[in-house]
Amino acid sequence: MRRVLPPLTSSMVEAVAVSHGVCIHPVPLRRIDPDTGQSTVIDVPCGATATSKCPPCADRARKLRMQQCRQGWHLEEEPVVEQGDPTEEQAELTLARSDLQAALVQAQERGLETEPITEAIGQVERQLAETGARGKPIRSDHRRRTRSTKRRQDVPDLPRRKVAPTTIGRTFPGRDGKVFRPSVFLTLTARSYGRVDKFGVPRDPNAYDYRTAARDAIHFPALVDRFFQNLRRVVGFEVQYFGALEPQRRLAPHLHAALRGTIARKDLRLVAAATYHQVWWPSTNEVIFPDHRLPVWDETAETYVDPDTGGVLPSWDEALDALAEDEEAEPLHVVRFGQQLRAEGVLSGSPDADRCIRYLVKYLNKSIDTCHEVETDAQREHMRRLWDAMRYEPCSPTCTNWLRYGVQPKNAREGQLPGCCRGKAHRHETLGFGGRRVLTSRKWCGKTLADLKSERREWVRNLLGLTEDPDPKRYVWVQASPSDPDVRTKDERLMLGIAARSRWHEETTAALATAKGPSVPPKSEPTSGTQNTTSTAA
Repeated sequence: MRRVLPPLTSSMVEAVAVSHGVCIHPVPLRRIDPDTGQSTVIDVPCGATATSKCPPCADRARKLRMQQCRQGWHLEEEPVVEQGDPTEEQAELTLARSDLQAALVQAQERGLETEPITEAIGQVERQLAETGARGKPIRSDHRRRTRSTKRRQDVPDLPRRKVAPTTIGRTFPGRDGKVFRPSVFLTLTARSYGRVDKFGVPRDPNAYDYRTAARDAIHFPALVDRFFQNLRRVVGFEVQYFGALEPQRRLAPHLHAALRGTIARKDLRLVAAATYHQVWWPSTNEVIFPDHRLPVWDETAETYVDPDTGGVLPSWDEALDALAEDEEAEPLHVVRFGQQLRAEGVLSGSPDADRCIRYLVKYLNKSIDTCHEVETDAQREHMRRLWDAMRYEPCSPTCTNWLRYGVQPKNAREGQLPGCCRGKAHRHETLGFGGRRVLTSRKWCGKTLADLKSERREWVRNLLGLTEDPDPKRYVWVQASPSDPDVRTKDERLMLGIAARSRWHEETTAALATAKGPSVPPKSEPTSGTQNTTSTAA
């Protein structure tokens, strides 16, 4: 009897695509040649960084970060960081930004409404960011609120050295004449909020300081920035770092960082003990407007008012002005590191270097709440209580939770509700980690992720002998709709991607076997930066 084979299903195609490293949520883009009018639909990877969304894309993103970490960790020459001249588009946007700044100053001097101008400024700055412009945005508010720069009395003083304009660490000669250039793998963690067991669960949940834990998680990246500022002043050179934030099992912030150059452990411990970050925000110790009595929006004045008295709530700038004028005011929160600090020297090209890099990026393709497996009800309850503390904790000046404490959020608008902030820090999968998971100094390797992808793509093209389009920018790219007649079904596109990926793998394997002389890709894993199809123009 002839056996009947089961039909090919979408789940089977998706599973095979994952095993071959093909994006399972490809985005169809339409490439249009303006000269001939020819239109071609090309699939590009979705670019997800979480395994739960797309395992192949998340794995490629993690390996690209590994490549970035490896290239900058043990540099022997100063990285070249070129700003470059602004493009024509950037120059036009800068001119528009200057005109808006002039209009803002005039409106402030005449006491006119400034919100439409600030919104336009925000739109222009977002467009500038999309063009690849780097650096901190220029402040639109001309006011400066000054506070004493005197250090707190509850932290040790730090020695200060003149920072030399170098990022390369010291070298040490060996007995056989070989020169060693060690670097550091550093681990920092947040302070304790209460005793926990081996599963990271508080022994006494009612005594565990969830509010401080929530605030530390939100502001931990700022503390890391301050740590490296202090470290550079202490050691006397521009220390460069590549760090990744992740949660401990107790869900407290945890930093692993590769530091270029050798630094004494005593200096690292001294800087960690003396580093703090003060959050000068209005007080949130008292709930002024609970859920049953929230501020209401006044359409005429376009502001939030007290539901009982009709009084206008102070704006964000007014609240900060009042805080600056109060000589006895205390910061809302002070973030500090915990006692745990680990630092180990690592040599270039050693097995320890590869081990540390893998360890550093091991959680980058997971969301914060899935880094550690939750197995018990006590762990679930601990995570729930921490998220509850995050829910009403302000995460930024624009956070809607400020209405709960009698202050209008910055750029307030109608329909805002406390506990419903869309900020990343309030999502359940982040648990307060609202910023970037990867923290990299500007002079780490002198390359952006786009530069690293381009290097990888160029290496593959040279290996396979592929020719680049003489003018790839002449095409017009638009997103195609799945309902377009020339866009295949998702299963068909995945199968074509599997076939192209398999063919690409065979061609690269054969080319590597027959290549003369050294032919190795940029220091990375062998499959980073590739796409579903052989076309890499997108």
